[in-house]
Amino acid sequence: MTTTTSPGIAVVTGAASGIGEACARELAARGSPVVLLDREERVHAIAAELKGRGFIADVTDDEGLERSVRQIEEEVGPVQILVNSAGVLQQPLPPDRLSMKVWDEIIRVDQRGTYMASVMFAKYMADRAHGAIVNIASIVASRSVPLHAYAPAKAAVVSITECLAAEWGPAGIRVNAVSPGHTRTPALQRAIDRGERDATTLERNNALGRMVESAEVANAVAFLASSDASAITGVNLPVDCGWLVTGSWHSYGGLRKTYGL
Repeated sequence: MTTTTSPGIAVVTGAASGIGEACARELAARGSPVVLLDREERVHAIAAELKGRGFIADVTDDEGLERSVRQIEEEVGPVQILVNSAGVLQQPLPPDRLSMKVWDEIIRVDQRGTYMASVMFAKYMADRAHGAIVNIASIVASRSVPLHAYAPAKAAVVSITECLAAEWGPAGIRVNAVSPGHTRTPALQRAIDRGERDATTLERNNALGRMVESAEVANAVAFLASSDASAITGVNLPVDCGWLVTGSWHSYGGLRKTYGL
């Protein structure tokens, strides 16, 4: 029988808003001392509210990130949980309108940043033969979408998750991913308000007929980081209100209005 143990120190990147903030709040509610990393100053206010620590850190700055990791380990304590949520979004632009400056930034933050944060924290986790890493990927990693930087970056996050799960499993480190569907974050809401995304379309194109809430993603992350998931590593868990299972139904007229019984 699996026994749930007390959660250890949890670090969340991209914790100043959206899914990262929700993950920090959920982990704190479950008893983890939390450390919040972000390049936005707001991270300090959230950390204070959660009685945790906030660090200004950019996952694309290797030296700065390494200093923060070392400082966390020395001043806060041994990190047992890492949630890689730092990421930037992309407008659904055709390739000729998507600048390489934007493309490079998305790859640098979403893909490379996830990898580097994992490597830096895993060095300490491996010494203790214990740790859990949860990466925030996306459902677009699994489908063709007009997000020509973001989707490949998130597909890479899924691949990184699988590769590191095999690499670090013998060292006692579990690595998993969560792939959120269209999640009602402040960033997505701003895109809706600007007219870049249509809320009705986002809600209609999944089995449950609504968007995902950040807290629902955080619940999945907290489960994968917990001892309840002690035998789970290398998985990519969709939290998408059934978006992945819905698209192929469009060839048959879309989802039925009733149960079809």
